[in-house]
Order: sequence, then C-alpha cells, then structure tokens
Amino acid sequence: MNLYPKLILEALAKVRYPGTGKNLVEAGMVDDDIRIDGNKISFTLIVEKPNDPFIKSVVKAAETSILTYISPTVDIKGNISVRSLSEARPDPDKLLPEVKNIIAVASGKGGVGKSAVSANLAVALAAMGYKTGLLDADIFGPSQPKMFNVEDARPHLEKTGHRELMQPVENFGVKLLSIGFFVNKEDAVLWRGAMASNALKQLIGDANWGALDYLLIDLPPGTSDIHLTLVQTLAITGVVVVSTPQEVALADARKGISMFTGDKVNVPILGLIENMAWFTPAELPENKYYLFGKDGGKRLSEELNIPLLGQIPIVQSICESGDAGAPAALNPDTMSGSAFRNLAENIVKRVEYRHTHMAPTKRVETHK
Repeated sequence: MNLYPKLILEALAKVRYPGTGKNLVEAGMVDDDIRIDGNKISFTLIVEKPNDPFIKSVVKAAETSILTYISPTVDIKGNISVRSLSEARPDPDKLLPEVKNIIAVASGKGGVGKSAVSANLAVALAAMGYKTGLLDADIFGPSQPKMFNVEDARPHLEKTGHRELMQPVENFGVKLLSIGFFVNKEDAVLWRGAMASNALKQLIGDANWGALDYLLIDLPPGTSDIHLTLVQTLAITGVVVVSTPQEVALADARKGISMFTGDKVNVPILGLIENMAWFTPAELPENKYYLFGKDGGKRLSEELNIPLLGQIPIVQSICESGDAGAPAALNPDTMSGSAFRNLAENIVKRVEYRHTHMAPTKRVETHK
C-alpha cells in the first residue's frame, strides 16, 4: 500500500475540532512533521493551550478517520503527538544552517514573468560560481521543472544522518525542488491552503539542500498562506519583487511590498525588478519599444525608496529558451543573458551591503 501525506491530510480534513467547528487541516492544527515509515504513520496536532479539553476526543477521531479513510491495517494508534502553541517552535535560523542567503522572489500579480526571472537569476548566480538552489514554491502553478528541462525527474530519498531526505534535482549547476516533480503535470493541484503550506514545509525541511551560497524561492503571485508559512519557517535574507511597468501591475507590487514590510512579516526588501521593461526585436537590437509604459518600475522604486535592481527587456529568445528548458542566462553574450547576469551581480551587491551595514531583522510570530 502506498501512503502519501496528501492522503493523511484528506483523512484529517474529515475531522472537526469542536472548539471552532473547522476541520483539523482548515484550522491549521496539523503540524508539518508527518512521517511515513512503511505502514506506520505519525504526526503532531497543534492546540492553542496545553490543557485543551477536546484534544483526547480529537486524537481518537483522527485515528478513526485515518483507519477508515485510508486502511484499517495502518499503524496509527498511539502515534499522534500533541503540542501547544505556547511550546517552543523551531528557530528558523537553524532549519537550513548550511544555506548562507535565502532570497524570495515575489510578485503582486501573476503574468509578470516572476518564474522566468527566478530561473534565470538562479542560473546566472550558478554561472558566477555561487552554490545555488531554487525552490519552486508556487504550489498551484509550478513551472520550474519545465524551465530547467527536468519535467520527468523524480527526486529520490537518501539516508542523511539519522533521516531520509529528498535529494534535489540538479541542472545547469542549480539544485531544484518543486511540487511539479510529485504531481502529474496535466493535473490541477486542488489543495486547501493548509495542505499547500504543509507541502512547502516538506520541500524545505525534508530535503538535503546541503551547503549553498544562495537559495532562491519562487513564490506564488499575490499574498497568501504560502508567504506567511515561508517567513515562519525560514530566516529570509530578503525579498526581490518583480513587476512589469504598467500601472495595474505596479499597484499589486505595492501591495506585495507592503505585506513583506508590515509588522506581521517584517522581511527586508532587497529591491525591485522591472521585467518586460521594453521590447527589442532581434533584427533591430538598438531599438526599444515601450509596450507597457516607460520606467514604471523605476518610478515606483524611487517613490518607495527601494533599489531598482534591473530592467529586463522583452526579447523573443527569453520566451523560447524558457519553453525549451534552456534559460537565457546560460548565454551571457546575448542581450537577455547579459541583463540577467547584471541583475545577479546587483543582487549579490545588495546582499553583501545588508550583511555589512544592516542589523538582522527580527522575526514576528504570526500564529494566532
């Protein structure tokens, strides 16, 4: 019998917590420590207070649901732990101790080329000699496996210390993990927010990322549970925000920047990237056509007093190379390749500047 965390979460979604009427997954009561060892399942339920009056009945109901929904032969009795929110949570700084810098790549809205920027930035950093990883955190729309030409790859487990960890797929010098490796590429991912957050936590904490100079995280667009999960789970060095020049995209970029700089998240903004800044046809390399307006990202960076890290033009080869699984940054002699190399250099400078001149950012607990 094949057991997957998704099956367990589906079973737990059938159990309601009497205190709120919500199911255990919807209420955020299922921790990210689901363990499957053959037929044995173990995990932790999170309650608000140590003396929760409902917890014994909830644990029993969870056991019954798993035995009913999955199989009566599953070993679950006595394997459900309980932890209260008042107990110490893992320190984000200690989760990936061998990773020097964690950079989130975000956008206020979809369709601005955030994933293409993430892929090319990772390739450019690797080409510059940095040990680089890329986590595709866009759970509902993973695109990095295609961009790296590894759609058919399947990460395997290897014994690492006392644990079995996922081994990231490697291509172009970049270590890569994505939910796209674990689902059929033709199928939609129909998960509730808590299930998506748990999947993200596993891609972070149950993977052998090893020693990295940079771990890039390609976030989903907008503001969601995924973003909160990320800042609760990891000590983020900073965020780069991708936008196109037109006002509708810039308005959403403002919201994204506001979320990251707000008290509940409090993550440094390294800068803004203006993607699709202009169109340059291959046959007229000196010409610039401002299809979405001129310098919108530059104006926003000045308004919010954040650095403009780069302006990336629309070049047909960027789209073609992404579809072909060969990111444009692989060829630094082209216009697009050179733009991504300059972008990578600017981000490295910003990170080094922050390490030298800025105090560490204090994380704010956002659990309620």
